[in-house]
Amino acid sequence: MQLVFASSNAHKIKEIAAQLAHTNIALIGLQDIGFEGDIPETQPTIAGNAQQKVRYIADRYALNCFAEDTGLIVAALNGEPGVHTARYAGESRDPAANMNLVMQRLEGASTRRAYFKTVIALIWNEQEYLFEGVCNGMITNELRGTGGFGYDPIFIPDGYDKTFAELPSEVKNLISHRGIATQKLINFFGDKLK
Repeated sequence: MQLVFASSNAHKIKEIAAQLAHTNIALIGLQDIGFEGDIPETQPTIAGNAQQKVRYIADRYALNCFAEDTGLIVAALNGEPGVHTARYAGESRDPAANMNLVMQRLEGASTRRAYFKTVIALIWNEQEYLFEGVCNGMITNELRGTGGFGYDPIFIPDGYDKTFAELPSEVKNLISHRGIATQKLINFFGDKLK
């Protein structure tokens, strides 16, 4: 079964493709359907952005597809960067600048608690479904590790002493916000395709 992933983020595509490898779901990218350009992300919530992206592609191509949006929510920053996670330090989407800004704004904070939230929006047979994953943890004082992407070098998930960037990808994919949401997507298809 083919399913379009409405994303141009190579890191996210790789993570989700790894989880789908043991299923009968074949991931199709935007380039495979001839889409070029940017998909709008103008909603005030993570779920809203995921829905906007999936509807944008489904409306234009009439294909079953899914999209996701992820935010890092830091308690001491009143929920920032939140919906602005990718562009926290500006439109360049520079991960190093984003992480540095978070750590700079957390200087002197009494708590470094944070969580990642991913929402996957799926349009399947013209019906829309949402799958959410949350991973709680804390922000480090320094960059640690070379794996992963985005904020991974400064986020330690609860129950671990390593950042996402230090953990093997198999472990991260199992416990992360995106991994949890993707597993819910897989479970949905497990029920539908029996």
